[in-house]
Amino acid sequence: MAPPPTGHLADRIGRKPLIVYGMPVRALGFVLALVLIDRPLLAGILTAVFLGLGTAMVSPALIASISDHAHPAWRTNALGTQRFWRDIGYAPGALVAGVPADWLGLNATVIAAALLTAASGLLGARWITEHRPDTR
Repeated sequence: MAPPPTGHLADRIGRKPLIVYGMPVRALGFVLALVLIDRPLLAGILTAVFLGLGTAMVSPALIASISDHAHPAWRTNALGTQRFWRDIGYAPGALVAGVPADWLGLNATVIAAALLTAASGLLGARWITEHRPDTR
């Protein structure tokens, strides 16, 4: 599978903008699922588009950002650690999301996921630093 063109864009404009704006794009996908719940086909299509676009913005930029910050001697360990924690989060995330879904309903859980996703973009705006080698 070819990398999305956003990887090249991250080299051009920096990693931070794609991460900071990609997370709210993903959050919008969650919100659209609820807003358009009475039109399931449209909701499914738009949710998939926004989640896919947001993920395409964030994923290559995160990997590139880690590579930018990691010394070459331990870069593979840093990337492996990021992949481990990202992948290991799927199972606990599903379990943790199940509790509010049982207590508050599916809509509240989707709203919580959207808020957490958007909040991570805001945290990225505050704490992510650009650290790229000069490409000229």
